Amino acid sequence: MTRFVTKAAALTAVLFPLVGAGLAGAQTQAVDEKTGPVSFANIASVRIGDEGQHGGALITETQRSPLLPGQSKLGADRVSVPKDDGERATFGGHYQIDLGRYSVSQDPYPPGVASRDHNVVAALQATTVPTAVAETNYALRDNWQGGAKPADNTVLVLEGAKTAVDCTGPAKLSGTSSVTRLWVRQGGALGIVPMPGGTAGLQLKNLRLGPPGDITGADKETTLSDLKLTRVAGFDQLIRQDGWRGGDFTAVAGWRAEITTHVKDAQGAALQDVRTTIVLGGVSCSVPKGFVARAAGPAGGTTATQAAVPTQVPAGYLGAAAPDTGGDGSRVPLGIGLLFGGVFFAAVALLLGRRRKTGTD
Repeated sequence: MTRFVTKAAALTAVLFPLVGAGLAGAQTQAVDEKTGPVSFANIASVRIGDEGQHGGALITETQRSPLLPGQSKLGADRVSVPKDDGERATFGGHYQIDLGRYSVSQDPYPPGVASRDHNVVAALQATTVPTAVAETNYALRDNWQGGAKPADNTVLVLEGAKTAVDCTGPAKLSGTSSVTRLWVRQGGALGIVPMPGGTAGLQLKNLRLGPPGDITGADKETTLSDLKLTRVAGFDQLIRQDGWRGGDFTAVAGWRAEITTHVKDAQGAALQDVRTTIVLGGVSCSVPKGFVARAAGPAGGTTATQAAVPTQVPAGYLGAAAPDTGGDGSRVPLGIGLLFGGVFFAAVALLLGRRRKTGTD
């Protein structure tokens, strides 16, 4: 762990003189890293325990818009949460969130839900307007239930879910959260449940859903959960790392699932309540006071293209993890990607571009 941080610091020290040179030649083009227009996109993040109490959070890779017009897109290798032992230790081991693409033998969705790739993008448009989108099919499984097939353990499905934000200006902010169909397992089978529009949420009780991790004495026949599903309505409702910032004017979107699990033993005696919060497709965009979008280019195009160097915040962990399982406790250090992601990546891309141009003159 110490070696990782030391190497990261050494690499930064070597390359930062180049960063300064790159920025000096493009100050009139790049937006301000700390206060300028910015957007973020995250496909799924989880918090175990009540807000502010002892617990942990797992935050997957977060896309951040570049400092120059362009976009950062989540890689196709992220198909589930957790995706490795480190994430599994934090999440608890029982739950799994599938994010769209699947093999035939591992299909977690009800019949008719097609396999698809997710689309998670944070962009700075050519007009410097920040936008973000997250769209895919989501499935929440409780593998503690022990079903014969992956779909037998699926409790919740958001089919055709899409969240998007657009910050055209301080007086023109938009955030939308939509879903084609919502599926919930009630009475043993997955069925379609209407999702209220607007800020109204959906509340369901006594679902066959256990805790996210092992609890001594817990019995899956007597343990049930309550679910509250709402659209993200405020910046503080997102589950995010410290570097995921807002601004003077901020728009948000996402799906927020709050699960309260009433853990009981085989005799039906209450052991404890466990609260789990999941945010799916969390996105935000922000602009400062006085922000005015730039005019479109000569061709009138405003669509951002993939940045030469993607600006991605690595997955990370906050607070305590799930109960200790005997590992070494190593965690990806938070903040390294956020600290250098904006200034460093954009500046190196600028510098490389300038060098290529010089070489062809």
